[in-house]
Amino acid sequence: MSGPWVEKYRPQKLEDIVGQKQIVTRLEKYVGENSMPNLMFTGPAGVGKTTTALALVKSILGEYWRQNFLELNASDARGIDTVRDRIKSFCRLKPVGAPFRIIFLDEVDNMTKDAQHALRREMEMYTKTASFILSCNYSSKIIDPIQSRCAIFRFAPLKGEEIKERLQFICSNEGFEYTDEGLDSIVYFAEGDMRKAVNVLQAAASEGEAITEDSVYEVVSKAKPQDIGNMINKALMGDFMGARTILRDTMVLQGTSGEDMVTQIYKDVSKRALDGKMDAGIYMDLIEAIAECDFRIREGANPRIQLEALLTHFL
Repeated sequence: MSGPWVEKYRPQKLEDIVGQKQIVTRLEKYVGENSMPNLMFTGPAGVGKTTTALALVKSILGEYWRQNFLELNASDARGIDTVRDRIKSFCRLKPVGAPFRIIFLDEVDNMTKDAQHALRREMEMYTKTASFILSCNYSSKIIDPIQSRCAIFRFAPLKGEEIKERLQFICSNEGFEYTDEGLDSIVYFAEGDMRKAVNVLQAAASEGEAITEDSVYEVVSKAKPQDIGNMINKALMGDFMGARTILRDTMVLQGTSGEDMVTQIYKDVSKRALDGKMDAGIYMDLIEAIAECDFRIREGANPRIQLEALLTHFL
C-alpha cells in the first residue's frame, strides 16, 4: 500500500470525475472554448469540488498549468492581507503560455467578511488576466457581490452505486477481494462522501484480507444497521430494558459515539416513514425528540443518558 488511496486514485481529467455529470458537461464546454468565467463550487465535503477544480485547471491551462495556477486554502489564509498581497501579486503577472491565470480558493466560506470584500475588488480589477474558482461548503456564507460575479455549480452527494463502482475499481487495481456486503457497508457509512468511502476502504484493507462486512465494522466504530433496527423495534413494542441493553452494548462494547447513534437512529426512523411502516404523526414527534437529543449531546450532555431518554419517546 503506497500512500493514501484518496490521492492515488484522485481523477486527473474531467471525464474521470465520478458523478456530477451535468456539471462536468458544462465545464467541458469551457475547455472547448478555452475560456471560463469566475466559478463557485458549493456542496458537502468529499463530493469532488477540489478534484473537479484541479482537473478543469489542467484541461484549460495545459502543460503550463503550474506556472499559471495559484491554490490557497482559505481556512489557513483567511485574512485581508492574503488577498492584498498574494492574490494581487499573482494576478498582476502576465500568463505564461496560457490564455489567462487561475486562482483557486478552497473553503472560501471561512474567509472573513473584510477579506471577501477585498476579494470582490480583485475579481473586478483583473477580469482580463485571471479567473477565480471558489470552493465552499455553504454558499450562504459568501457575500452577495461575490456570488453575483460567479457561475455557481452545486455539487450533490454521490449516489451509492457510483461510490460502489469506484470502490470495486480500486479493489481490482490493488488486488483485494471483496464482498458486496462489505462494499455496501462502506457506502452506507460514507453517506455520499467519496473521500470518506475510499479512506474506510483503505483502512479495512490494511490487514491484507478481503473487504468484508466485519472488516469494515472493525474500522468505522459504528453500530450495525440491524442492531439499530432491533433496538428501535424493542422500544416501539414497549420493551425499554431490551432496547437499553442493545444501546449499552453498542456504545460500550463497539465504541459507537453518541452523535453517530443519533444519526443512525434518525436514518432508520426516516426509512421506516418513507417505506410507509411508520405513521406520519409518530414520525414527526420522534424527529422532534431526536433533534432535541442531538442538540443536547452536541452541547456536552452525557450521551448515554440522553439516548436512553430518547428511547422513552418510542414507547
